[in-house]
Amino acid sequence: MSSLLRNLRYSARTLWKNPGLTLTVLLTLALGIGANTAIFTVDYATLLAPVPYPEPNQLVVVWSKIQTFHNGISAGDFTDWKRENSSFQDINAFAGGSFNIASKDQPEDIDGRQVTAGFYKMLGRPFFLGRDFLPEEGVEGKGHVVILTHKLWAHLGSDPKIIGQSMRINGEPYTVVGVLSPGLDDRAQAQLVVPLVFKPEQLNHDFHWLLSIARLKPGVTVQQAQADMDSVATHIAQANPKSNKGWGVYVEPFKNDFLPSERKQTLWLLLGAVAFILLIACVNVANLLLARGLARQKELAVRSALGASRRTIFEQLITESLLLAITGGVLGIGVGYAMLQGLIAIMPRGTLPDEADLHLNLPILLFTLAATTLAGLLFGSAPAWYASRVDPGESLKEGNRTGVGAGRHRLRQSLVIGEFALALALLTGAGLAIHSFLNLLRVDLGLRTDHVLTFYLPIPDSRPKDPEKIVAYYKQILSSINAVPGVTSATAMTGLPLFGAGFGMPFTIVGKPAFNDPSMRPNTGFGMVTPDFFKTFGVRMVNGRSFTDQDTGSSVRVAVVNEDFVKKYFKGVDPLHQRVSVEQLIPGVTKLGPPVEWQIVGVYHNVRSRGFRQDRPEMEIPFWQIPWSSAGIGVRTVNDPATMVKSIAAAVHSVDPEIALAQPRSMEEIRELVLSNDRFTLVLFVSFAAVALLLAALGVYGVMSFSVAQRSHEIALRMALGANRSRVVALIVREGLVLASIGLTVGLVGAYFVGRSMQSMLYEVGKLDVSVFASVAILLLFAAITACFVPARRAASVEPMQALRAE
Repeated sequence: MSSLLRNLRYSARTLWKNPGLTLTVLLTLALGIGANTAIFTVDYATLLAPVPYPEPNQLVVVWSKIQTFHNGISAGDFTDWKRENSSFQDINAFAGGSFNIASKDQPEDIDGRQVTAGFYKMLGRPFFLGRDFLPEEGVEGKGHVVILTHKLWAHLGSDPKIIGQSMRINGEPYTVVGVLSPGLDDRAQAQLVVPLVFKPEQLNHDFHWLLSIARLKPGVTVQQAQADMDSVATHIAQANPKSNKGWGVYVEPFKNDFLPSERKQTLWLLLGAVAFILLIACVNVANLLLARGLARQKELAVRSALGASRRTIFEQLITESLLLAITGGVLGIGVGYAMLQGLIAIMPRGTLPDEADLHLNLPILLFTLAATTLAGLLFGSAPAWYASRVDPGESLKEGNRTGVGAGRHRLRQSLVIGEFALALALLTGAGLAIHSFLNLLRVDLGLRTDHVLTFYLPIPDSRPKDPEKIVAYYKQILSSINAVPGVTSATAMTGLPLFGAGFGMPFTIVGKPAFNDPSMRPNTGFGMVTPDFFKTFGVRMVNGRSFTDQDTGSSVRVAVVNEDFVKKYFKGVDPLHQRVSVEQLIPGVTKLGPPVEWQIVGVYHNVRSRGFRQDRPEMEIPFWQIPWSSAGIGVRTVNDPATMVKSIAAAVHSVDPEIALAQPRSMEEIRELVLSNDRFTLVLFVSFAAVALLLAALGVYGVMSFSVAQRSHEIALRMALGANRSRVVALIVREGLVLASIGLTVGLVGAYFVGRSMQSMLYEVGKLDVSVFASVAILLLFAAITACFVPARRAASVEPMQALRAE
């Protein structure tokens, strides 16, 4: 212990005497460790940490399964599952919703959730005020109670006596019974919760609109629960063959069930990227310490001559490295915290699950400690080993230029080669992400995004569901909007372009053999739109016609399909002579009616859905033939849509003063929203690649500067014998380029594997993208030339006679 304290004191004094070197090392380490701390915090919270509920291993998500796809569940399936299972302590269902919580004068739309009674009790979520829903509040007529998140409670004034008070939701009185504790639920999009109450017509097995979470009984495994639910599903299918034949159940642990697999892979890749940065930082620090070791050669020789053993010198130098690493690690925690706050600030909403709590905690700090210690050993071992091998006799000779210097220089060159190999892999990842994003920007979206405003009308569930009244209501709304100056057209729709048609429906083509198993039918995006939909969004018809005001409930049922639908299902036939049979959607009711035949009258150009990455078969039918109570509205304007929101809202309120415009956004904003996760990933990869490029350039600069300093006698002699300045510059730059070129050659292997690992998150980019590899290589070579040029110019500016006299 005494020797350790002595080494620490000596190390601190030595580092204090070299503030420039110490500061450079600390900043380099802080950057590398900080980046790792920030990204590991995100990965740990999202991928590694258990969900923040009591007994998290007992929580499972229960899906309906059709073919190989996981699907939502029907109300009938849920009630049967709850009654017949023997594996769960409890199972609860939930669904999203949109609610108006304001008065007529100031309508305000809030995202919410409907849950069955006991949902929060099952999860183990604590309440700040009040309680969970009671079983009797899940019965029709008794469900006018509400739970608020802590965030919404604060937004409404933080009234500590709010429990038992009444608030108007969708124009009706609801009693506040609970306020959730701050934290997890405040990160969710849903800010208020009402009971999920099933009406008699909703208790069917056809309409899949719910999600469910269950808690296993103690001692029951996921596999046992799966076997139990398989038996339950078989029984339900036997009792309801028309709706449930071919449908199964899938039980999986409640952990990132709604997080796309591509995003999980992106998080792991980002952790790999920052690990590369830490490695590059360690290489740079090792180079600096090797140079410093040479400068201290005589000091270490004196200590060795006075009796210090090689082990003592090694321990001293490794202690210095660990002291630097620990100090850099402490600074890295601060840098990591700042980076984490920056990530949170620019991270698109919904990128991570609500359960991901991004803050520095004990596991994160232990990771930082491990990374710090590993970094200290990585960058400190080689310099300490070389320095401990000093030959005192040779080192103390005046003017000595031999010994371990040549070996050290070869090690430094090897480290720079490794640095460039790592930088190439990281920059290749950034280059591939850039290429993919540029491809996404060039995608034909199938519509015009300029001068279009969109919003939803969250119609209360208590409103009439009569189709004629729904049609009359939306005709009034659209007529009022069309009368606003600056509006050229308006449409109502169940979906939203770039997000999808609204529904997914199985279908059959009339005239083709029927499916014995209904679950094997193909599926298509399915939506309802008013006649001006195609005009408003600039969607091009490629065959046939679009809809007219004459396509009403009393006329022939007609439909239009997209090009992808024709390509997949009508190859080699005229689509305008085809009919498609789809089970009827009943306005405002989560229940399917009997099959309805739709005559195809037109084909429209593909409109991309969320992510822009692939087309999907879609089918649109006239809104006036199958109206839907809650719909989206699209408005094409002459001026900037943002300037039209108030006047359009006034037009809506002139028809319905109780309704709020939910999520008013321009199509340009929606386009940016769909691209936001790709852009966020791109920014991170490019930022880390830029850091890697800078560190690699600094590594070459350090090696070449050291080489020039060591070879000053040789360079002066060359110039004295007639070498001009340009030849000296070329000599130094060529040496740096040789190192960079070897590093690039070695790095090609890593770059190839980076391309392979990123394949699922890229769009129309191959594993071997020659343009990206070439661009990245040129960029790195340019950085190497720039880094070599400064020491080369300095070497060429030396006066030969002065340098030789100094020697």
